[in-house]
Formats: sequence, C-alpha cells, structure tokens
Amino acid sequence: MANFRRFRPDDLNKLSKCNLDPLTETYELGFYLQYHAKWPSLFQVAEDQHGNIIGYTRVLADVYQFSEHYLPWHAHITAVTVAPEARRLGIGKLLSQQLEAAADANDAWFVDLFVRSTNHKAITFYKSMGYSVFRVRPDPSSEDAFDMRKPTKRDVKREHIRDDGEKYEVDPTECLVSLA
Repeated sequence: MANFRRFRPDDLNKLSKCNLDPLTETYELGFYLQYHAKWPSLFQVAEDQHGNIIGYTRVLADVYQFSEHYLPWHAHITAVTVAPEARRLGIGKLLSQQLEAAADANDAWFVDLFVRSTNHKAITFYKSMGYSVFRVRPDPSSEDAFDMRKPTKRDVKREHIRDDGEKYEVDPTECLVSLA
C-alpha cells in the first residue's frame, strides 16, 4: 500500500531508489528544490509503509514563450518515476492521474512530457493513459524524443493534440526537454 503526499525538501535523501533506474534523469539537488519552491502542489511522492519514497512525479505548469512555437498554459511532466520493487502496482498511473487532475483544476490546455523514442515501456504506459505523440524532437548525437500530450477538459476541440505526431519534427532548440 502506498501513501501519496506532497514532496518535502527532506525527501531528497530518499529519492535514490527511484533515481537508480537508467531511464530516469537525475539532477542536482537545487533542481528538485526549485520545483518544490515554484510548484509545490505539482511535486508528489508515493511512500511505502516504512516511509521509503517508492515513486514521485515532478511537474511544471507554465507558458513557454521562447519561440514561434508558443505553447498555451499547460502542465509539463518532467518526471514520473517508480522504484523497481514498486512497479506494476498502479503507482505511476495514480501519480499521473493526480497531476492531470491538478492540470484540469488549474485550467491547463494539456499535459505533456518528453520520452525517449526507444523507451517503449514508457510510451506504451502513456498511450494507455490517453497520451499521443504530438511531435518528434530529433537528436542526431543521442536519442530522438517524442513530445507526448494528453488534452485536458479545457481543450474541448482537441486543438493541442494530433494523431500522426510521429510525422512532425521540430528543431531541438525549440523544445525544453526532460526525458522520461
């Protein structure tokens, strides 16, 4: 059984079980604290009965205005991570549903994330939850990334998603990327 709650700064010492996964991007401590300071309600953890962090989700809610590909108000998932021993229990799904509900409550247009094009498990997971590929961020020196999106209630006309996103490549400099 898992307990879901907001991240606290003292949780930083408990994230290692989740961050040991080779597909999880790990950052310096200040990065996590910045998310906590700016979007405390969108940084959630799941802990087991012993108080160990077995999953977390880190989200930013923002409007990007740094390119001609301006994106409207939305929630961007920078991480959904579950410790190996706690996988297949629905924790990742519950964490994702919590942040989608928060995005809806804050009147976001969609929830998005970037995932490595070779991370088939994550792609399958997100597609099962209603996400679709919106565009591809090519990277000749590393791995391509898919920008996956799920519309929120506000996007009634489904203007911020597309069915054939694998066909749309975007210049890598036009994307803020945090790979899942």
